[in-house]
Amino acid sequence: MKKLTILLMLLMLALSFSACKDDDNNTNDPQEPQEEIVGVWVSEGANVAPLLVQVFKIKKITATFNANGTYEVVQVDSANTSLTLTGTYEVEKSSVGSIYNITANQQSPATLTSEGIYEITNGNSMKYEVVQTAPTIGAVPPTPAAGFGSTNGGAFGTLNVQTYVKQ
Repeated sequence: MKKLTILLMLLMLALSFSACKDDDNNTNDPQEPQEEIVGVWVSEGANVAPLLVQVFKIKKITATFNANGTYEVVQVDSANTSLTLTGTYEVEKSSVGSIYNITANQQSPATLTSEGIYEITNGNSMKYEVVQTAPTIGAVPPTPAAGFGSTNGGAFGTLNVQTYVKQ
């Protein structure tokens, strides 16, 4: 049980600071993926992934994705304590609908890599699901083919799915 709790905590921490970057080989989508994600996105209230709320008491996340492939994520917990996470991101169009694969290389406050999927709808709503893959915590990222809720083969259902609204 302790191992599962630790895995869930690390999984949620990874979820809170993932991001994306442009894929130069994207010829299927008229709008470049980086252009879609560039800007400020906010997740708060019911939009915050349930695991982040339960494990880390996160109440709000503001993610800024820059055109130069860098990101800054500020998460605020129920005690109004904030944590700023920074790094670089990459995206790759999948063959499934409008879902993209994402890789985030966090540089601060700790170095790690997270992988997963995201989808932007109506230009202003983003759903994504990511997990830490390096250093490994034993988590298996979701896949476009399996869809949202497929972290660890679907073991967490939608508990690891986050929703953002573009500002």
